[in-house]
Amino acid sequence: MILFVSGIDTDAGKTYATAYLARMLASQGKSVATQKFIQTGCLGTSEDIEAHRRLCGIEALPEDLDGTTAPIIFSYPASAQLAASIDGREIELEKIEQSTRRLEEAYDCVLIEGAGGLMVPVTDDYFTIDYVAAHQLPVVLVTNGRLGSINHTVLSLEAIAARGIKLEAVVYNSHFDKDRIICDDTKGFIRRYLAKHFPTARFIKMPDASEWKD
Repeated sequence: MILFVSGIDTDAGKTYATAYLARMLASQGKSVATQKFIQTGCLGTSEDIEAHRRLCGIEALPEDLDGTTAPIIFSYPASAQLAASIDGREIELEKIEQSTRRLEEAYDCVLIEGAGGLMVPVTDDYFTIDYVAAHQLPVVLVTNGRLGSINHTVLSLEAIAARGIKLEAVVYNSHFDKDRIICDDTKGFIRRYLAKHFPTARFIKMPDASEWKD
């Protein structure tokens, strides 16, 4: 099983959601590897992969050490397109695919954490969502209860539907729950929207990391 974990915006909580899903799958007896689609703002190693391992309470995987789980890393903390331009490099999408296949051969489940949202540009004419669609990757979309998230969530879901991508689940990140009225309304609206437009997709409420239990 391969899932692509994306978010409604840059700080939706993809890294925590990816780790949370990895913990859930591991608790079911499955072997799990997480992969970073494209890492920006780092040198040498992926801070998001390191966060996955820390949040899951495990050591680095062998595939972390040889770069398989983060095959493309850029130094500047920006969109993939801009970061690649600043570093003077091309984005080699085939390296991402090859890494995913290696992980798929070794693990029951592979969770690929995206970089930003689905419409983050890889080039002027190619977006993250195009890679997801081309490789027929089911999506887990991470959202939250901040004001404006309904708009961002529905726009992402509309893009997913327009490209015929399977929506596996929506993960609601509780970390940003500050206004109970807004948060409750957001959760209710998204649940109703999924029931109507994506009836097979799950709604997963992810607690704040401080509340995770082993």
